[in-house]
Amino acid sequence: MSDATTPRPPFAPWDRRQLPGLFSVEESARRVGNYKWVEMRLFEALGGWVATVPEMDVKIRLGTHCYKHAWHADLWNKRLPELREMNPDRLTQPANDAMVKFIDAMTAPEAPGETIEKLVGVYRVLIPHKIAAYTFHLNATSTITDAPTIRWLKFILQDELDDWRDGELMLQSLIRTSNDVDRATARARELEVLMVEAGGIAGPGSIGEPEAAAAGDGHAG
Repeated sequence: MSDATTPRPPFAPWDRRQLPGLFSVEESARRVGNYKWVEMRLFEALGGWVATVPEMDVKIRLGTHCYKHAWHADLWNKRLPELREMNPDRLTQPANDAMVKFIDAMTAPEAPGETIEKLVGVYRVLIPHKIAAYTFHLNATSTITDAPTIRWLKFILQDELDDWRDGELMLQSLIRTSNDVDRATARARELEVLMVEAGGIAGPGSIGEPEAAAAGDGHAG
């Protein structure tokens, strides 16, 4: 017979939710500010490329995608005041200088003949890192206290996954020769190095810190 004086756990044994989640209010606000900054930069980049990309099918798709990122930035902007009682503009900033360097490099190609370089930066480097960071945030935040952020993340992740697929289709239609393969590979490597330096779109810890967790486990007991 169970002891009637024993406090009942808040959740069933199979429900592994944690009331506070992994993020403090300050950490959630910082990350959301970083997300908003990235979404704004991506909206600006894709919008600018619409005017210069010569391939009509790519031009049309970029026009569709850029407004999705504008909407994502607006969602994060609306979330910031709910997380912190302060001006959202103060939290809308890059994770670090390395993230600024990455965006600058990603948006550098301007010539009409550099469509492969443009698309690789967005769809083979930035968007996969966004999906990873957003998925980590979705899995790590509290389903009890941070439901609005979870709702936004689910909407945004669906867009990101759809756009990732579109981007890969566009790239595969453009990469037709060994030289094209070399261009795409070199571009991806160049930008991936910069992203690693930044630590992800929200800086080091964008998808958790496995090294720190492993070190902590080693000292357990």
